[in-house]
Amino acid sequence: MYNKCNREMMNESDGIVIDINKLIQGKNLTELDVQVLNYIVQNIDTVLYKGVREIAKENYTSPATVIRLSKKLGYTGFVDMYYQLVPLVNSAKLQQTEIIGDFPEIRLQDFFEYNTMEEIELFIEKVLHLRQNFIFIYATGFSAIVAEYLYKKLLVLGKKTIIASGTDSIGVFENNLEDIGALVVISKSGETQQVIDKLHAAKEHNIFTVSFTKETDNRTAEIADLAFKLFDNNKLDDRNMLPNIFFPRLVTLFEYILKVHFEQLNKNNDEE
Repeated sequence: MYNKCNREMMNESDGIVIDINKLIQGKNLTELDVQVLNYIVQNIDTVLYKGVREIAKENYTSPATVIRLSKKLGYTGFVDMYYQLVPLVNSAKLQQTEIIGDFPEIRLQDFFEYNTMEEIELFIEKVLHLRQNFIFIYATGFSAIVAEYLYKKLLVLGKKTIIASGTDSIGVFENNLEDIGALVVISKSGETQQVIDKLHAAKEHNIFTVSFTKETDNRTAEIADLAFKLFDNNKLDDRNMLPNIFFPRLVTLFEYILKVHFEQLNKNNDEE
């Protein structure tokens, strides 16, 4: 099995940094598997022509290892793996070379590229309208910083809210399961195992679950009852080393949801 050091290995080519952490998470790869994958990503422009045998030779292993790697990652074979990795790697390279000169803007319409007003209204109904039970917010890493913002925002609005991150005891969550009405998780990648574990536990206790992740397919969004997705400018930059407005978009989405919430409250008061 690969260790922590392997999980944090990155490829650098012509100043381009490509983090493969989320490609390998939960895949039960060996250290040799990670080495071969790093090699493939770093040499993505030539590996198809080199073929499985040459890749294996340059990594002092067998062709069978390369084929097994592709299977472990969920692909049908080496060629399938190559064609799935190419757009990810090329996109990461393009974004890193252009992001400073062409910094993206946050636009309201961006929220509705992957989400709907009906989903926002469902969040308001299932989360913001909770009266007796708690809202539990969970996130790790950079996502935990944004989770703290949402937590404090909900507190000043008088919402009963609990927050926890990867540094907290699991008991903070497990000891409050009976009093949680909604679990809100934030994970840019959507593949953080601690987040996924919380979602499964919540589902077993019939707790309504909400996720905020990047826009591509991910396990967190698949599990959650309500999944919000936002565009991630650097999908392979797992350690957030590059300029990215995923988290600013997320904070803005929070504020927009609250805007809709207050508009509904004002409308109801006018009708009364």
